[in-house]
Amino acid sequence: MAQPQTRCLILACGNTLRSDDGVGSWLAEWAQNRFRAESQVRVISRQQWTPELAEETARTCSVLFIDCSVDSAPGSVKLLPVEPTAAPLGLATHHLSASELLALTRDLYSTLPATAQLLTIGASSTELGEKFSDPVLHALPTACRLIEAAVLQALKN
Repeated sequence: MAQPQTRCLILACGNTLRSDDGVGSWLAEWAQNRFRAESQVRVISRQQWTPELAEETARTCSVLFIDCSVDSAPGSVKLLPVEPTAAPLGLATHHLSASELLALTRDLYSTLPATAQLLTIGASSTELGEKFSDPVLHALPTACRLIEAAVLQALKN
């Protein structure tokens, strides 16, 4: 496999028509604007992470996954390291978790990014709608600061 083409890959997911679930897409757009002058930063936003993203993940030094979390307190922001799943659970053809996507990258390309992190914001509502809940709105500045710090660190390494 060729040398990584991107220092930092941001992979965001979410559905912009399901209220807080769209926060990943919003943060991806913010990151695209913030790092538009950085040729070594690539931002991809999808409704879900799919197997096709394994090749992009294999070509980067650092990956930052962004998503909402229905398992966290509304508005809570977490930035945690991500490890590939120990063994493939069977190939999902429609969507993967961050750890499953890393495992697929490892299995297909025999490589992994040096750094993999997952940023989540706790969702209050995933009902139909295009507006964020108050807890998610209040969490956006913190999430943006964490994204900025993670990307700047990736660019230094």
